[in-house]
Amino acid sequence: MRKLKITEMNRLSVEKYKEIEKTPLVIVLDNVRSMHNVGSVFRTSDAFRVEQVYLCGITAQPPHAEIHKTALGAEEAVDWVYETDTMVAVNTLKTKGYKVYAIEQCEGSVSLEKMCVSKSERYAIVLGNEVKGVQQSVIDQCDGCIEIPQYGTKHSLNVSVAAGIVIYEMAKKLLA
Repeated sequence: MRKLKITEMNRLSVEKYKEIEKTPLVIVLDNVRSMHNVGSVFRTSDAFRVEQVYLCGITAQPPHAEIHKTALGAEEAVDWVYETDTMVAVNTLKTKGYKVYAIEQCEGSVSLEKMCVSKSERYAIVLGNEVKGVQQSVIDQCDGCIEIPQYGTKHSLNVSVAAGIVIYEMAKKLLA
């Protein structure tokens, strides 16, 4: 096997990326404090053609060198919106017809692998602060909670890792 060169990967330009059909999925970052996590979410969102990223509360916004360090330019391709209040973002998405789910360990959470999605629906997932998670008031406004099954001692994941897992699983189901 030979590793491919960047020129052999047929990557899209930012302009072409903006034109193509997206996965019917929006990411909402609820007070994510690490710019490295924000950049990583942009990069994963680019990889799976996520429609848009909402940056809420204290979540930093591009342009910023610390976001760019992990996003590697994905922040220029993926559409994003800043909203001071995550509740406003969730309510806006629900008004637009999105089914909104918090990625959180809650009573009645649906395990990610058992999450049923319909290709005729649009989805938004809310990922929370690195320490406090998704705000309870935001969870209360969501259509449900999705939990990533974990089998170790910690029962928590870095927010960008959790985003990658959920974005991949949702895209796999929505694009199948």
